Parts: sequence; structure tokens; C-alpha cells
Amino acid sequence: MSRSAAAVQRVIKAYDVRGLVGEELDDAFVREVGASFARLMRDGENSTQVVLGYDMRASSPVLAAAFAEGVMDQGLDVVRIGLASTDQLYFASGLLNCPGAMFTASHNPAAYNGIKLCRAGAKPVGKDTGLTTISDEVIEGVPGYDGTRGTLSDRDVLVDYGQFLRSLVDVGSLRPLNVAVDAGNGMAGHTTPAVLGPIPSMTVFPLYFELDGTFPNHEANPLEPANLVDLQEFVVQTGADIGLAFDGDADRCFVVDEKGHAVSPSAVTALVAARELSREIGATVIHNLITSRAVPELVTERGGTPVRSRVGHSYIKALMAETGAIFGGEHSAHYYFRDFWGADSGMLAALHVLAALGEQDRPLSDLMADYQRYESSGEINFTVTDAPAVVESVLKSFGPRVHGIDHLDGVTVDLGDGSWFNLRMSNTEPLLRLNVESLTAEGVSDLVDEIGGYIRAGTKELT
Repeated sequence: MSRSAAAVQRVIKAYDVRGLVGEELDDAFVREVGASFARLMRDGENSTQVVLGYDMRASSPVLAAAFAEGVMDQGLDVVRIGLASTDQLYFASGLLNCPGAMFTASHNPAAYNGIKLCRAGAKPVGKDTGLTTISDEVIEGVPGYDGTRGTLSDRDVLVDYGQFLRSLVDVGSLRPLNVAVDAGNGMAGHTTPAVLGPIPSMTVFPLYFELDGTFPNHEANPLEPANLVDLQEFVVQTGADIGLAFDGDADRCFVVDEKGHAVSPSAVTALVAARELSREIGATVIHNLITSRAVPELVTERGGTPVRSRVGHSYIKALMAETGAIFGGEHSAHYYFRDFWGADSGMLAALHVLAALGEQDRPLSDLMADYQRYESSGEINFTVTDAPAVVESVLKSFGPRVHGIDHLDGVTVDLGDGSWFNLRMSNTEPLLRLNVESLTAEGVSDLVDEIGGYIRAGTKELT
């Protein structure tokens, strides 16, 4: 059956498939996506099977079943791994060397669901690597297949996933650690016991481990400070040495120190980079352009080669493959590892932080101070109608204060005094995203106020 281009393109986005269940996503639509994906993998990759996982949302197993039907309609076998985190699905794709599909809407509210797709070996599928083809076929109607229908089987990879992650990080001789973990009622409640449970030196204090896709306690989006508050209080109440917070599909991990203070994902990136460079001197490390400048500075100091990337996992993963980078990090708390098929794993990053903490006696707040050289604003969103015009007005307002400028992703402005800012337009919303870094918190605050004033003034002039 054919579908309207607008309806399909609203759901099949640049990096994944995502939409409101019942309104934008239903069994029939998902079955067609599964069929088109299978055609792409069969004809373009010579794949014979697809591995399939899903999260704890009520709609996930039903939609996953429809997707499986579409795959089998095209003659490919389906291997179900059941409930899984996204990085567990990537593990299965790497282990079985076959394409994969993960049903999740990540950190989005309960009414949403979606699909993250990958090729064999957890290689990404994005707009330019398959999603456009799938979108076009779903719009036009997916051609049928007259060959033998595929089969369905089940495989539990959870224990293997935990063992594999622990094989990548030496956790055998760590001091005792109390680890508070906020799963946000998401998939970390499923994976944390399998990964951290077998480590004798670690005692896990669980928070919201019950798998519940209605998210009864808080949104499973630790990027928003409000969603970290429960963990921050929990760490202090329990006397934990560290707190870990995961998003809904548990591919992102945020860290809280023993005082209940959030640790910058840039600092985590720098710490993990330092650890990876200690075992492979001279290796390449990818960092996106809104991570702290402390990251490339540290990589260079440790003898590595920093490579700057646009924001977004498809760009990072492409650069990981192109450069052979050992590690990559984003300020959104996505962390990518060469030894994990170049894919991202919040749990693997967490193991690195836990190992770094447990190998020495300092508290986490002291340890992370080694990697925190600057202050940052985090991402601030402004609603604008004409983003390019507003950006141009901001640049004119700074005039001769601009020390350097580049357009790798949006516009990044170096003010030459240890301060910089980046303005990027959203791909999906009428938003202008601002990130600021400076030597001091006061410097960040002053720049945010100044730039925000220019943005509001520019917006007002255009309306």
C-alpha cells in the first residue's frame, strides 16, 4: 500500500524512526518498514537474518512483532533477543554479524515509540545510508517477495553482553564501591544487574529499576537537570561513592559525584579518552564540537590525535570508522568505542568511570576535577522564526571581539580569551541551540545573558 510522503517523512527521520503510537506508528506501518529494511539488507548486504530487540514500553513487543513479520515476508530470518538496551542490541548485531533493529523511543515520553536500525557489526543506518530508501519504498509501496519466508527464533544474549563489557575494562582489583543507579524505569533496570552484579567490589543501590514505559517517577532523560534530582538526593542519602543515571534505552549514561553534583559529560569523555590512550599511545579520539575544549587539550597532552566532529551519532560513527579512532565522546553523554564495533555504550563508559574511581582512593569529585578545566552552559534552546537571520545579527553584535569562526556545524565563535560559543539550528524544530564555554561560571553567565539578549532582539526585529 502507498502512503503520503508527509506522513512517512514525519516519522522516518534523519537517524531513526520515531513517532506517536497509534497516530503515526501502527502495526501496518512498522511491518512495511521491516519489509523495506529486510530488502535493503538482503539485496545490498547479502544478509540472511536480522536481530531484533525492544524496550519496556507497552507498545514495543507488539510493534516489534509486526516488524518481524515484515522482515520474514522478505525471506530473512529474525533472531529475537527480547527486552534489551540499545547497546545490548548493538552487541548482538556485532556478535551475530547481522543487521539489527531496536524498538525504543529512547528518552521521549511514553506516548512515543520508534526504531533504531543498524547494519551488520552495529554500523549505523541513517538518512544517507538507508533511511531515505526505506522512506521512499514505504511511500510508494514495498514490493513483495516470492521466495521462501523467513523463520523466527529466540536468543538470550544478556549474560554474554555483560561478560563482553567486563572483558573490555579491568574491574578485577578495585576497592569496594557503593554505586547508586537511577534506571528511570528504563532498560538500565534490566542490564545493570547483569553487568555490575557479578563484580564483587561493587554494591549497587537501585533506584527506579522497575521496567515501566509510562515513566511514573520522572522522564528517562537525564540530559534535563530536573531528571537528575532524585539520583542526586539518593547518592547523598545512601552515602554512595558515585551515581549513574541512564536514559530510557540505556545507551546514554550521566554521572553524579559523591556530593550529589552532576559531572559534565565532557569531563567523562576526557577521563575515558585518557584511559584509552594509556593503552594505545597516539590513538585518535573523536569529540563533537560542543564538548569542552578540555577534551582535545587532554588528548593532545596524552599523545593522542583529537578529531572534531559535527553533533550526531551518524557523524561520530562515520569518523570512528574512517579514522580507526579508539574512542569518541559527545556532550550529550553518548560514548563510542572501537572495541564495541564503533557503536555507543553508556554502560561501557560507566565501567571506565567506575574502574578509574576504584583504582585509587580519591573521591569522585576530586578525581573528576582533573578533567574539568572550563565552565559550560549546557545546551540552551531559543524559539526563533528565522534562525539564519538571528545568527547573523548575533555575529554582527560581537563584531571585532570575534577571534575566530568556523561553520562545521552551525557557527562556532572563538572569543580569544578562553571563551567560545556555538549556535546551531535544530533539524526538526524552530529552535536555535546555544552552547557557551568560558574559564569561569561568571564568564558563562555573562555570555549567555549577552547572546540571549541579542537573539531576542534579533527575533523581535524580524517579527
